[in-house]
Amino acid sequence: MPELRPEMLGYLAGALTTVSLVPQVIQVYRTRSTQDVSLGMFLLFSLGVLAWLLYGLWIDSPPVIVANALTLVLALSVLWAKWRWR
Repeated sequence: MPELRPEMLGYLAGALTTVSLVPQVIQVYRTRSTQDVSLGMFLLFSLGVLAWLLYGLWIDSPPVIVANALTLVLALSVLWAKWRWR
């Protein structure tokens, strides 16, 4: 059995949190509606994810970088839709 390394747990945690946004993104693009999406929440969330991405770059942590780069793309796509279909 392979040894569990901290990076593997980091990738798992990052994958789970990143994938958690996929249903929201699909719903927004399927319905073209962002009425029930909180602009304030997604702005703060995106800023927090950006900070985590910068932190990951600073400490050179691939799990943190990959997860937060993907999460930022998903969160920004919801923000873009909120602006586009307001």
